[in-house]
Formats: sequence, structure tokens, C-alpha cells
Amino acid sequence: MSSDRNFVIVGGGLAGAKTAEALREMDFPGSVVLLSEEEHLPYERPPLSKEHLAGKKPLAEFTVHNGDWYRDHHVDLRLGTRAEAIDRKARTVSLPDGSTIPYDKLALATGSRANRPPIRGADAEGVRYLRTIEESDGLVDDLGPDASIAIIGAGWIGLEVGASARERGADVTIIESAQLPLLGSLGPEMGQVFADLHRDNGVELYLGATVEEVTAEGGRVTGVRLADGTAISADLVLVAVGATPNLELASAAGLDVDGGVVVDASLRTSDPDIVAVGDIAAHQHPTIGSRVRVEHWANALNQPKVAAATMLDRSSEYTNLPYFFTDQYDLGMEYTGYVPTDGYDRVVVRGDTNTREFLAFWLAKDNTVLAGMNVNIWDVTDKIKALVAAKSSVDPGRLADSSVDLSDLSP
Repeated sequence: MSSDRNFVIVGGGLAGAKTAEALREMDFPGSVVLLSEEEHLPYERPPLSKEHLAGKKPLAEFTVHNGDWYRDHHVDLRLGTRAEAIDRKARTVSLPDGSTIPYDKLALATGSRANRPPIRGADAEGVRYLRTIEESDGLVDDLGPDASIAIIGAGWIGLEVGASARERGADVTIIESAQLPLLGSLGPEMGQVFADLHRDNGVELYLGATVEEVTAEGGRVTGVRLADGTAISADLVLVAVGATPNLELASAAGLDVDGGVVVDASLRTSDPDIVAVGDIAAHQHPTIGSRVRVEHWANALNQPKVAAATMLDRSSEYTNLPYFFTDQYDLGMEYTGYVPTDGYDRVVVRGDTNTREFLAFWLAKDNTVLAGMNVNIWDVTDKIKALVAAKSSVDPGRLADSSVDLSDLSP
């Protein structure tokens, strides 16, 4: 392969850094340019609401590579640099200063941003969002035994911040418009488990509730007021109501976009010279059999090897099942698989949800396993993956029976 080829990666998070790493591991001899809007070296996002917020892990420990790595591997990392536009015909990326970078192949890893709904009063001092290291550091500085925080949204970020805040001694209130936490992700059966977990740890939950406004005095947050008139006092308000994929660059370039950048099994977009990875990739999944876009760390970590192979015109497909994890209080959980938008038929539990040591499986009507979750039970992820990948009907009774090895349920 010619050493004068130039590959450009747009996006300085985990997915972008890992794409650069994969290209060098696959012996690409040409130039690699990595554009990052942030001023920090690329880092992983999960610790922002987990270990870093809990004061257990500094930034250096979840930075993907130190500065020397980029120099030693001849990766032209440009921090604080935003890609303004893509000219697919000229095969260039435009920068804010008017200059352009030519590319032979282009990887889009632009990630996502925190949603900012139009809540009255949300411009007050003390209203927070969580997507960057600076935002996490701000919470670390302000959360303590004398602090109180109202969290709008009982998704993964809201619950993880709530757990970390409680462990730091803060008073925590979580407000969720749905009837249970994580209802869209896990359904009511497991949503109830997380509601009980947080209540048992002193969190006040308002479910089926709508925030009318953020209240303030002298420009500083004093709490929130709900639509039913309930007033909740708080020193800080975290808005944690999901994320939006950064699709503007791809859309303006004329790439196929449908809730994400449309890519095939090899992560190639509608332009054969452009791939997309991570949060933005709406990926035609060979195992699941449908298009999937998930905003989880595992995709940002693992998809880049396939993206790099595709950029190098090597045959490769991304077949990893969706995977994510969380740690809240004494609950550690891993989830593997994918439940389609039309839902599931039932949840089968192996173990005891009251002791929070169990497995849960989401089944389709034909008793195939769509997804599985292990809670405080470890070293079973590979067996869960095998059940999901098999797409074979299982006996729900045997699935629920802890005496039956999960391996015996796979064909």
C-alpha cells in the first residue's frame, strides 16, 4: 500500500483514537490525521459518571493514549480542531480557518452530545449536563455531604450520577417522566429493580413527573418545580435526558442518514471512501438481522478494528452483540444483546431480584433469547452471548433453573 495515502479521522473520543490505533496495528504506512474538538487527549466517557465522579479514577487512567503514543505512531493529532465540512467530490475536510485536509479514506467518529430540552430557567447557574471531563470535574467539585442535587432523567447517566452523589453524601432527588427508571432500556420488570435500588439507598424518586421549571434566586439554582406544583429544593440540577448523535457533518455531506449515519456490516457509509463508527453508526448487524445504533462504550472500543480494515479495503464485518455495563452502589451489571423496537414477550429471571444477584433474559414470542443481563453474577457473559447469537428457542423453565448450566441451553 502506498505510503503517500492520507487517512483522516474526525472525532477525538475513544472511537477516533482506536481507529487510529487499529490503522497502525494493521501496518497502514500512510498519514493519519485525527481531528478532535476537545483540547484533551482522547479519553473514555463511562468514568465521567462512574469512577471519576466517585473520586476513584483520575483522567490519566482513562485517557486512551498519552501524547507520546501519537508522536511515536506518527498520528497527527489536532486538538481543539473542528471539522467544518466534507467535500466528497474533492475528498477534502474543511477546517474553521479556511484550510482543507485531503483524504483518501475518511472515518467519522463524531459521537453524540447531551440533550438540552427547553426547560424554563435552565440557564441558571448550577444547571449541569454531563458529556465532557470538565462537566464531570464540575460535579466532583460541588457534590459533597452538604450538597443537594435534583436529577432530571432516570436513564443510565442520571442513575449513575445519583449513585455517585449519594456515596459522596449528597441528598439526591431523581425526576423521571416515565413510570419507572430505564423503562425504555429494560422494561418494567427490571426498571422496578433499579427504582428499589435507589430508594433503598436514600434517593427520592418522582416518577411519572414532568419538570415545569428550574427555580432560581439571584440567578442561582434553588431547585425545580414540577407540573403538579411540587417544589423540590436543590443546590444543583443535572439534566440527563439522553443524547443526540452528531450527524450534521455527515448529513451536510450528503451521506445517507436515518437516525444515524447509515452503514453496512463493514461500517462503510453510502460513500465507499467513508466509514462511520461509534455512537453515530446505524449499523446493519449481521447477527441481529436489522439496523442497530447504540450509544455504548463497547461499540466505540470494538468497531474501529472493522472500520480500519474497511478503510484498507480488507473484508471485515462487525458482528459483536451490543454490550453495556453499570455500577451503582453494590449493584454491578452487564447487559448483552438487543431488544427490537417492537419489544419482547417476557422476562425470565434466574436467581433473586430481592438480593440483587440474578440473571434476566428477554425472550421473543418464540422463546428465542433477545438479550441477557447478569447482576452481581460474573463470568457468564460469553454464555449469554452464545444464547443470544444462537437464535434458537429455549425452554423458559430450564432457563430460570439455576441448576441448569447456561451452556446446556445452547444448540
